[in-house]
Amino acid sequence: MRMRALAAIAALLSIPAFAAGPSADELVAKNLEARGGADKLRAIKSVHTIGKVRVGSSEAKTESWAVGPDKYRTEFVLQGLTSVQAWDGQQGWAISPFGGRKEPQKLSGDDSKDLAHAADVAGPLSAYKAKGSKLEALGTEDIDGTDAHKLRLTYKNGDTIVIFLDPDSFLEIRTVDHRMIRGQEQVQTTDLGEYEKVDGIYFPFEVGRNQIEKVELNVSVDPAVFAFPVK
Repeated sequence: MRMRALAAIAALLSIPAFAAGPSADELVAKNLEARGGADKLRAIKSVHTIGKVRVGSSEAKTESWAVGPDKYRTEFVLQGLTSVQAWDGQQGWAISPFGGRKEPQKLSGDDSKDLAHAADVAGPLSAYKAKGSKLEALGTEDIDGTDAHKLRLTYKNGDTIVIFLDPDSFLEIRTVDHRMIRGQEQVQTTDLGEYEKVDGIYFPFEVGRNQIEKVELNVSVDPAVFAFPVK
């Protein structure tokens, strides 16, 4: 019996140990390197993008300006009307002509969350610990036939974003935002693709339904465009 027990133990020891997947920090390091390097990402001061999106049979123009760490403005132009959403670092506001509101309106803290996060020019994974966020690796998940690495980042305010990384390039291919808005969880899924290099850094030129046509880095932006308009 003792020989059988020893043989069984020897057999177990000979089985290769299960290879654990990469840690959250290892995946972040690969992602930052793939995008162009942590130093180049930290050097981004502003991002200006121009794109377009199909709305039925029409085509709308989109344009956004982000100045790190806390200013963002986006415009949506369709059939002569321009909607605006902006975050000045403290207050969000909007002009919503498609909803019948042509005068600027201040937004609540909940309604400003997307704008505040968009002001993070380097992205949520860059220096996430310094921002007060927490990160965990959740293994892999099939995303349209790709066995993608899955990360869940929890912001300082408690909201989360699940980020899926391509197993070969380690670039983001999907994000799923989970945010509490007036006591109700809202979930938004965005697919990312068609990456192109701009000044040594890779950016997705396909962001959901938005087709990005141009990305400019570190351009000068008038701070007044983020401020709530005063008559």
